[in-house]
Amino acid sequence: MDAIEEYGLSFPKKVQTILKKLRRIVKDKAPDALEGMSYGMPGYKTHGKPLIYFAAYKNHIGLYATPKGHEAFAKDLAKYKQGKGSVQFPLEEPMPYELIERIVALRVKQNSEKARK
Repeated sequence: MDAIEEYGLSFPKKVQTILKKLRRIVKDKAPDALEGMSYGMPGYKTHGKPLIYFAAYKNHIGLYATPKGHEAFAKDLAKYKQGKGSVQFPLEEPMPYELIERIVALRVKQNSEKARK
């Protein structure tokens, strides 16, 4: 068992399922990403740069895709509580997996473009 699996096991089953799905999304969209625990949460890097982080809390899932990862989806994210480069998806609402997939795909593209410069 790795650190990310251990992290997930500290939450209720419903949250564990969400965390597993988020991990799968990142692995599908960024198969070459380096995975590890960073800032106490699952974190991913591509080309040596942060890609995305996520974390579970009592009432929400926090997604941290850096400000550039959120700007392109401002309209889609408008209904959620946000900070600079972070968004909170309430646990009592359906998780917007399709939106998260698009955010991860954009971050992969952004990091790849940055690496080519």
